Amino acid sequence: MSLLKAAIIGGGHIADQNHIPALKALKDQVEVIAVCSRDINKARALAEKYNIPFAFDSAEEMFNNEQKPDLVINCTANNLHYPYTMQALENGCHVLCEKPPAMNAKEAKEMADLAQEKGKVLAYNFQRRQSPEYILLQKFLQQGRFGEVYHIKANFLRRRGIPGWGNFTNKAIQGGGALIDLGVHVLDLALGMLDYQMPDRIVANVYDFIGKAGGKGLKGDWDPEKFEVEDACFAYLSFPDNASIMLSSSFALNRQEEETVNLEVFGTKSGAILRPLSIFTEVAGELADVSFPYLTETDIQLQNTTAFVDACNGKASNICSAEEGAILQEIIERIYQSAK
Repeated sequence: MSLLKAAIIGGGHIADQNHIPALKALKDQVEVIAVCSRDINKARALAEKYNIPFAFDSAEEMFNNEQKPDLVINCTANNLHYPYTMQALENGCHVLCEKPPAMNAKEAKEMADLAQEKGKVLAYNFQRRQSPEYILLQKFLQQGRFGEVYHIKANFLRRRGIPGWGNFTNKAIQGGGALIDLGVHVLDLALGMLDYQMPDRIVANVYDFIGKAGGKGLKGDWDPEKFEVEDACFAYLSFPDNASIMLSSSFALNRQEEETVNLEVFGTKSGAILRPLSIFTEVAGELADVSFPYLTETDIQLQNTTAFVDACNGKASNICSAEEGAILQEIIERIYQSAK
């Protein structure tokens, strides 16, 4: 099997620290041939750092190069996910796009439709799916050990974690705040426990009290005068089969813990908490808590990139698909609409 040629669009931190190292680790399957960034200096710096042959400041020029990529990693800003993904698909490439899928549901649906039309893999980088805890949770679900899962609490909460860098507080570039940057991760995990259904009812609230007021930050300083997104979002999702998700996400919340990222799953036979993974059930007529002290930590970005490459090669994969991404984006849009 010949090597898949890969290109990176986006020259920022996530390309440098996550995606390029993961692709380089798959050197028996993938050859990274190009980096593209609107800032040519960033593209050249990454190309030099990782010994990548080509650097571009134009995606069109990259696609017209004699060495054409087979797959593209789109790690641009949120408002650029749609145009660059569509361009890559039009040029016959598989695409792994950073989260969130797009800025709105219409874009995500068009991306999924074009991927299907072109016969290409479009996937999203929800790498927390690859944690050993979540994979084991999925195995329990598939084996029927939870019975019927009827409620999930999904939390991604920071005490004072408004990013003091980048465009995280710019609504035109990001599309939103805590929900679209943090909450989407645990929403993806929760939906994966409910067969990625579409809810029929959503009630949500968003807040920006701390973001607008300013104050002590644990992830750098932000400008409250330029804070345009929500610093907290709380949503209740109800599904046609009567299952439900309670989603909570925050950049900033006056709470004790600095950060919490977790799922609580409630089923008719068993329940669970994701971190640290514990199962709560009944054994031989007695209540029992099952823990897993020997789970081995893995490189979840490498595992997710491997899942994407597997999908490109026609193998079974648990990557977040284009169709799931479209569902997720519609739910995000409906959460924001409800909060209005």
